[in-house]
Amino acid sequence: MTPNRRTLLHAGVSVTATLASATFAGQSPGSRDPRPPKSLLADDAESRAAAAQDFGHIIQRQPRAVCKPGSSAEIADILRWAREQGLSVAARGQGHATYGRAMAEDGIVMDLSALTAIHRIEPDRVVVDAGATWHAVLEATLAKGLAPPVLTNYLGLSIGGTLAVGGIGGSSSRYGLQTDQVLELDIVTGEGVELTCSPTAHAELFNAVRAGLAQCAIITRATLRLMRAPERVRRYLLSYPDLASLTADQRRALDEARFDQLQGAVVPDGAGGWRYQLEAGVFYDSGTAPVDKALLAGLSDKHETVSDLTFGDDANAFAKLEKLLRSNGQWFNPHPWLLTYLRGSNALEIASEVIAGLNSDDLGPFGRLTYYPMFTDGCRTPLLRLADERVVFPFNLIRIPSSADTENADRLVARNRALYDRIRSAGGVLYPVSALAMSSQDWADHFGLRWPLLREARRRHDPAGILTPGYDLF
Repeated sequence: MTPNRRTLLHAGVSVTATLASATFAGQSPGSRDPRPPKSLLADDAESRAAAAQDFGHIIQRQPRAVCKPGSSAEIADILRWAREQGLSVAARGQGHATYGRAMAEDGIVMDLSALTAIHRIEPDRVVVDAGATWHAVLEATLAKGLAPPVLTNYLGLSIGGTLAVGGIGGSSSRYGLQTDQVLELDIVTGEGVELTCSPTAHAELFNAVRAGLAQCAIITRATLRLMRAPERVRRYLLSYPDLASLTADQRRALDEARFDQLQGAVVPDGAGGWRYQLEAGVFYDSGTAPVDKALLAGLSDKHETVSDLTFGDDANAFAKLEKLLRSNGQWFNPHPWLLTYLRGSNALEIASEVIAGLNSDDLGPFGRLTYYPMFTDGCRTPLLRLADERVVFPFNLIRIPSSADTENADRLVARNRALYDRIRSAGGVLYPVSALAMSSQDWADHFGLRWPLLREARRRHDPAGILTPGYDLF
């Protein structure tokens, strides 16, 4: 950081006076929204246009400027200035939101992509900046024979991004979500106050930040639990004639703890129908290979070993699909995804109803419905909402349209709302990275008895309400 920039950022009250003396083009001196120096914020057309898009390619909201901080202190300074100017602020990690959640129309987008340092790796934990990706964290920890207990299927997401919503993976049934692996967080509140929070320090804020949709603070650094990494993963794919038989085998495999990772999907078969698949993985070390016959006994006789890879290569398997979708342009099409949790007691009924109303065009040739059971025993994050049963089914419509047709995207977003209302009426719960509009009352209903926790944290730590307007919570 240059001396001039450091001086501006840490000059306290004087920085506000300096900023207030400049004006946006076309505004008179003394107007409400003075223009900060270029050394603090970028307001060029290219930067603003990039921050007006996300992975969803459904919502576009143009910010007034983009900030790319190099430290927590810089974030704090900008937040204090933005609060004085009445500007909203949204933190952006890898821009993988699907419905404009990390956007701030006519406000400030806080691009955290420069905060990527991995500060320390110990036998049971890693300390990492919020802008780092899970891929980078895994690469660094595997070098020491360690790994986070829960990894998302796509490792290109940022640490801060998933911790703000939950972070689910194939091992969540055993370990909970990524928010359950957090030991400590460094954050900056909406008032520009830097704090460290944990279960024993500022515990109420610790509980409001994890899966709190960035409504009261921005995560800048996280201390995450680690475990010993297995050497290899053997992965199986089992096929079924219908959803009922898939569900029965999934429940049996879950109850008997046969696999280290248990997932499943319903995918287009290319002929107007569906393929029903159980996907499972077993961790092992060299010299102790799993016994396939014992693991698969009594399950579907239509199965195959899909892969046998090192733990790191298996965790990065989605990168192959990403490369394909980027090459054919579909990565940049709209992604009107809907992610939910169904109650275990009626998952088969509700999923069957939803699937009956879909066709392959609703998902796209590379799209899928993910559907599998998981125990909720390890899920302890207060604001992470799950259906109120011991077994729930993540049920996600991963739509990857083959074209950039905006009318089709709008139709699917409207369809998402109707499906969510049906799922909610059956006791299901939203995973809040979905592409659909939600009102403040919807969010209050979503958080239920935990709503006062988030509302009070917002009142105390972001009283001006400047943070993360894209969710429309308040």
